[in-house]
Amino acid sequence: MKIMVQKFGGSSVENPERIKRVAERVVSCRKKGWSMVVVVSALGDTTDELIELASQITDNPPAREMDMLLSTGEQISVALLAMAIQELGYDAISLTGAQVGIMTDKSHTKAKIIDIGASRIKKELEKGRVVIVAGFQGVTEDQDITTLGRGGSDLTAVALAKAVSADTCEIYTDVEGIYTTDPRIVPQARKLKAITYDEMLEMASLGAQVMQARSIEVAKKFDIPLHVRSSFSFNEGTLILKEADIMEDFVISGVTLNKNEAKITVCDVPDKPGIAAKIFKEVSKTGVNVDTIVQNVSRKGYTDLSFTVPLADLNKARSLTEKIARSIEAGGILEDKEIARVSIVGVGMKTHPGVAANMFEALADKKINISMITTSEISISCIIEKKNAEKAVRAVHAKFGFGK
Repeated sequence: MKIMVQKFGGSSVENPERIKRVAERVVSCRKKGWSMVVVVSALGDTTDELIELASQITDNPPAREMDMLLSTGEQISVALLAMAIQELGYDAISLTGAQVGIMTDKSHTKAKIIDIGASRIKKELEKGRVVIVAGFQGVTEDQDITTLGRGGSDLTAVALAKAVSADTCEIYTDVEGIYTTDPRIVPQARKLKAITYDEMLEMASLGAQVMQARSIEVAKKFDIPLHVRSSFSFNEGTLILKEADIMEDFVISGVTLNKNEAKITVCDVPDKPGIAAKIFKEVSKTGVNVDTIVQNVSRKGYTDLSFTVPLADLNKARSLTEKIARSIEAGGILEDKEIARVSIVGVGMKTHPGVAANMFEALADKKINISMITTSEISISCIIEKKNAEKAVRAVHAKFGFGK
């Protein structure tokens, strides 16, 4: 049995016409002898609409009830796609995450998959059915519905590909593949033929919205090759693999932008051993992900400590940081929501000197100030003012030769 897993995002199933188009694509693969497992996201902007609906009820909705609410979006799309496939004369069945047996921990809205019982899927495939699975969701051992975080349908698809030992896993979206940067910002951006798991993981973590970072982690762990393609064309997309040739010897593979971050600064922190550990240990207990951290040079026994967090977690992080600041007798708390992160990613920078200097020079030429810098083995990120974000992307993208 040759098994193919396909995942279709919200824009791919935005309306009945697009759902029918997806059904035709799935059936065309079925006709070629593939056993099909299809993962589907909620229609269009359904998830955002449900979040907005909840906000009209309360400013602080319980996480469990948000999962109950948001999981309904995918249930609509899987049922409609099953109907569309059946209209084309092929047997199909829609299943929720719980029905498939996607077991997760109890971290509502950001649940992690513990196990997948693939027996139900395999049994349906043996009957010749197309199996359509609701992405983005699972269930705890207590039978509470959970969701896997934004972009969680990608994670569902990759995890199912592992569970059913799929021969191939295709991720369909509204773009042709992975680009050197966002084509909406830089029309000259180039589509990559291939990219490594490590590069894609960095790009996803740093703001590229084509795939969820956690899904890439799973793909890398189990060496599951992914093919990112457009649901609106039959062109080849981008392969995400263990190893990929550096495109045309470019040092970097892409430039990413993240506008959904905020900076918190704790002023006049006592410069004593263990203070930073205390601050970030307490912040970590809330599940808030802290990224770039900068501590200023000590002056007269005090220092300022700045760090970035996801914009959605700012209120939670600020509230907790204020309590910590009082407990350690620090000064005030400052916040800045008008920041953005511009990053470059590429395995080529491991062996090429001067990469950081070129990035900083590109920003300096446009008179863009850098407030924070962080690096990894294959990435460099700069925190800048949000108003300069897109100008910075264009400048850095051109500096590394992608515009030629």
